[in-house]
Amino acid sequence: MVSHLGSAEAVFNASANKLLTVPGVGEKTVRELNFDEALKKAATELEFVKKNDIDVLFYTDPRYPKRLKNCFDAPILLYSKGNADLNTRKIVSIVGTRNATDYGRELCQELVAELQQYDILIVSGLAHGIDVIAHKECLKHNMSTIGVLGHGLDKMYPAANKHTADKMLEKGGLLTEYPSGVPAGPANFPARNRIVAGMADATVVVEASIKGGALITAEIANSYNRDVFAFPGRLNDTYSEGCNFLIRNNKASLLTCVADLAYSMGWERAEDAKPVEQFLLPLDLSDDERNIFYILQQNNAPMAIDDLTIKTNMPMSQLAMNLLNMEMQGFIKSLPGKMYKC
Repeated sequence: MVSHLGSAEAVFNASANKLLTVPGVGEKTVRELNFDEALKKAATELEFVKKNDIDVLFYTDPRYPKRLKNCFDAPILLYSKGNADLNTRKIVSIVGTRNATDYGRELCQELVAELQQYDILIVSGLAHGIDVIAHKECLKHNMSTIGVLGHGLDKMYPAANKHTADKMLEKGGLLTEYPSGVPAGPANFPARNRIVAGMADATVVVEASIKGGALITAEIANSYNRDVFAFPGRLNDTYSEGCNFLIRNNKASLLTCVADLAYSMGWERAEDAKPVEQFLLPLDLSDDERNIFYILQQNNAPMAIDDLTIKTNMPMSQLAMNLLNMEMQGFIKSLPGKMYKC
């Protein structure tokens, strides 16, 4: 509706006949719209967000997580509290069981501690177990961390993690798609997991049973063509069954240390960066390929294939063919997560 009519305001001001001209909108949809009630709820929510210093990120807001926006089922609205940059260059999601063992706890702590050198934003679900361990370890090392919630920002579930959540606002923050008053319903948490997976470059499963939210998050990340990593465990350990299952079925890459993750993602520490020894001129490229080359060069950072197809105004199939040709000639480099750079 917003795309067709030009703005959210235009949607609310449009007549029923005008709304019926929007592709995909039928008479039943128009009949069930209750704009008066929606505006009343919005006015109440606006008072709440102003009082509690909450940012409301609409889908078109430049601060909306760009990686998440590329996912087909991204929420149209997010409520954010804190000071984290949701579009920082490197984002990793860490997920796992609520019943973390000593093995999982140590793995999680070591993982976060070693990720500190790569200047990474850590995302998790602020649940018991691996989630809150990851958040606490980030706070310990003064790293940015985001907790994605399955309820409104007027409460905290589980309540035991409220102190951690409050400290996260100083270096990171909280994020949810739910307005105030929405309780922590069972259906909300699987939906929450798509945000955890969608806003990150990679998802790391530290410890998980064969059933549970961590494997749901991993499956969602795979559906988004994001990289998934998992720490292996002993065959008879209940809370390593999920990780071993993901690795065995090629749904996650085996992770033994942070170096594995950094190498797979093409990440370098600042002190490891090497000067470019030579510069290739794109003389042998077609017009389309040269256009892609200059866009990547000017961006000065890896770009997702979704962003490239928008920038180049090129069909995905044609773009993929050009990218493959350029990679084979050595003009560009492909990175995990369908990212490309010069």
